Amino acid sequence: MPRNGGRSDDGKELERYLRDLAALTALPAIWSTADRPEIAESLADVLVKVLEPDFVYVRFESFGIGDALEVARAGSGQDLAGLCGALRASLPTGTSGAAVVSLPLPLAGGLVQAAVTPIGYGCEFGALVAAWGQPGCPSEEHRLLLSVTANQAAFVVERLRAEGAQALFAAIVESSEDAIISKTLDGVITSWNVGAERLFGYAAEEAVGRSITLIIPPERGEEERLVLERLRRGERIEHYETIRRSKQGRLMDISLTISPIRDRSGRIIGASKVARDITRRKEVERALEEADRRKNEFLAILSHELRNPLAPIRNAAQILRVTAPPLPELQWARDVIDRQVQQMTRLVDDLFDVSRITRGKMVLRKRRVDLAAVVTTTVEASRPTIEKRGHDLTVVLPPESIHLEADPTRLAQILSNLLNNAAKYTDRGGRIALTAERNGDGVCIRVKDTGIGMPAEMLPRVFDMFTQVEPSLDRSQGGLGIGLTLVQRLVQLHGGAVEAHSDGLGMGSEFVVRLPIARARDGEKAAAPAGARDGEKPVALRAGYRILVVDDNQDAADSLAVLLRMSGNEVHTARDGLEAVGAAAAFEPDVVLLDIGLPKLNGYEAARRIREERGDGIVLIALTGWGQEEHRRRSKEAGFDHHLTKPVEFEALQQLLSKTNP
Repeated sequence: MPRNGGRSDDGKELERYLRDLAALTALPAIWSTADRPEIAESLADVLVKVLEPDFVYVRFESFGIGDALEVARAGSGQDLAGLCGALRASLPTGTSGAAVVSLPLPLAGGLVQAAVTPIGYGCEFGALVAAWGQPGCPSEEHRLLLSVTANQAAFVVERLRAEGAQALFAAIVESSEDAIISKTLDGVITSWNVGAERLFGYAAEEAVGRSITLIIPPERGEEERLVLERLRRGERIEHYETIRRSKQGRLMDISLTISPIRDRSGRIIGASKVARDITRRKEVERALEEADRRKNEFLAILSHELRNPLAPIRNAAQILRVTAPPLPELQWARDVIDRQVQQMTRLVDDLFDVSRITRGKMVLRKRRVDLAAVVTTTVEASRPTIEKRGHDLTVVLPPESIHLEADPTRLAQILSNLLNNAAKYTDRGGRIALTAERNGDGVCIRVKDTGIGMPAEMLPRVFDMFTQVEPSLDRSQGGLGIGLTLVQRLVQLHGGAVEAHSDGLGMGSEFVVRLPIARARDGEKAAAPAGARDGEKPVALRAGYRILVVDDNQDAADSLAVLLRMSGNEVHTARDGLEAVGAAAAFEPDVVLLDIGLPKLNGYEAARRIREERGDGIVLIALTGWGQEEHRRRSKEAGFDHHLTKPVEFEALQQLLSKTNP
């Protein structure tokens, strides 16, 4: 069977056909060391020799390891570029098998018959085209030989692609800044890239074949056993932060991502590990944590130290109220002092509370409380501030009773801060609305004002500490910028959320607090709101107590002593802990008002010694700037009967002493 489709000696033709077929089958071995251009050129030459076409076209697609590649062969005198251009314009795509098509190529004066065979499924890797100008071509033998050639080319191209991908992966591994290590399921290192050499200090020949414990500190050996157990279960471990040791003994913070390696059958045979040095990041994090800790400590100390001068100021104002003549000017001056002390006390309390929350020291005293009662009490406490600025306040509560599992003092603090914030940032004569409504299993509390509003870019930051919308001179009453931070933290501690809304500057603001409603409990009565108790009224202080006042702040001790003497008590003062112990033995007081932060002997130890000497025949009251739960616990352990935080209202102290029975 001749190549032109005519008949010849069948034996010779078959012999030639089989020889060509064998030659084509051996092509992959011939191309084993060749690159793509060499393979394309060789392929075109083989097709010309075996098929004797008038035109041969070989195309390799890029498949990620280079640009698309074209090689063509044609008889002498043919316009090769023109043939390739005409072929590209008419070559069918997506062909899944060999096909014979008529192509408008400039051969034999017009349309020619061409055998088009894809390399790979759907021309994934390219195509082979052979065209003849004479009739009877291509024959079945032509098409079969072309298919065999395409299959061999596909096999080689697939190998080249795999080798290219493998080489690319190897280059990535070697150039990576991260340590990339592989190991067996027994923890034996099988590969160690340049990044591992840089990070851990061991060369590859030093590490490969040794146990991964080479870089694991002895005290963390258990980690490796747990990691290998998880890998055997097929688990992937991501961003596991731990400590590793270099060849020089340096300990490093490391982030590990470890993946199981499987063989062709899916069986886990090892693990690959990517280790990243995060020592610098950890150092920054620790520095930030230390700075945050120092900031919180500073806030706590600041709030404590600010309480000390407030106590004598409040006491002095009370003395003036009792002893000074009833002149309008003096009354005005006393009221100014009272208001400013109250404002300063609120600022100090906010500082103290924010410090406690950020350090995780805030403990809520949750109980079942009636929302309406808390709102009513809070509104009455905030009303003087609101009315002083000429605002109109509207309160709308749901008709049904709503109970919350909340700390009534902190809930009142949330609402008070929102109301005071609205009053401060609303121009005189504005409107403030507080509404509450049930929403499924929760309650939605809204505080809305007609104030200065907020720009859109401020809304995400309005709850950040020390943030103020308009920190300008005409807003000098704006506070420290911690009130809203405190609101958010307290709401979150109650399992709720708070949002801020505003349509922009001059458009007012709205704060929405969402809190869960308490489950109904049979026969349980809601707690009274903070600051109120059923049937409880202030009682005048019974005269005749022997009271020892101990404070290293002389003004605080002397001013409180004056007030107590004015109430008919016999009072003695002391300046330090040792003096307090001696005075308690000599003076034999009924009541001791004792500061905690004292020189020579702190208040806790002084209380213990006094209690040991006097037993239960004396009332010990801690009167201090420290008011955290920790300090209250320690004062109770030291033998104190009560714990008051400066600056204490003298009326509150009178009420406490009135119930004292030394």
